[in-house]
Amino acid sequence: MTIEHPTWSGLVPIDDTALAVTDTGGTGTPIVYLNGQFATQGYWRRTITELGDEWRHITYDERARGRKSRTSADYSFETAVRDVDAVLAARGVDQALVVGWSYGAFIAAHWASRNPQRALGAVLVEGAEPNDWLDDALEVRIRKLFRLLTPVTWLLRPTGLTPRLSAAQQAESNIELGRIARESALGPVLDAIAVPTRYVLASGASLGSKGDEQEKIRASLDPALERNPNLGISAKVASNHDWILRKDFRAVADAVREVASLAPERSPEAR
Repeated sequence: MTIEHPTWSGLVPIDDTALAVTDTGGTGTPIVYLNGQFATQGYWRRTITELGDEWRHITYDERARGRKSRTSADYSFETAVRDVDAVLAARGVDQALVVGWSYGAFIAAHWASRNPQRALGAVLVEGAEPNDWLDDALEVRIRKLFRLLTPVTWLLRPTGLTPRLSAAQQAESNIELGRIARESALGPVLDAIAVPTRYVLASGASLGSKGDEQEKIRASLDPALERNPNLGISAKVASNHDWILRKDFRAVADAVREVASLAPERSPEAR
């Protein structure tokens, strides 16, 4: 029996915090969208509009992001992955297709790798490429960058456009991501993904990158694609890392449709 799920938005309590969640409801395949490191669920608006109401769209703001998600004592990557389960459980969803951009792509890759029976597929947008880009010199650059950005981030906090994390917390999160992205750490995660997974890659740079750093990171994905036939590139678009969801949302939507066409049908219990 197909169940009509109501539209819902509100706070989902998790551990010492609560996350702002939006669920469009309906009877379609559930998609959970995973944001960039300091981004908000609003970034997915164009992709969701492009896909339409034949899907069930679930978005949320991570801890201390957006205007409503509350602060926490734990902003670790591992907690971010566990929060996916908590959000889905709160919305009564067992199986879902995960779509992540940048930091969210790493979360999506880890969640799909760990949950082959629950993940209907994954779309990884400009993230989850295994590369040893973090070194001691870059750690220093990262810490300096977030200190320099502090006045701007404080001014924008009331709008929800910047996180309610200190400069040190933001830097630590970014540095932790660099460690998670290393080939030795991420390679086995990608190798273990057993569901249809497609990448959408940009062509330009990202905030804080220099020269062709971003292209070298993207190129490091090739060995993982060769090792695991479940992984593939759906599109490489003209925009850069930071603007891809605004300018190339149609490519992201197409990747979702591609993955869904390859995924097994949802079990009746998940509908």
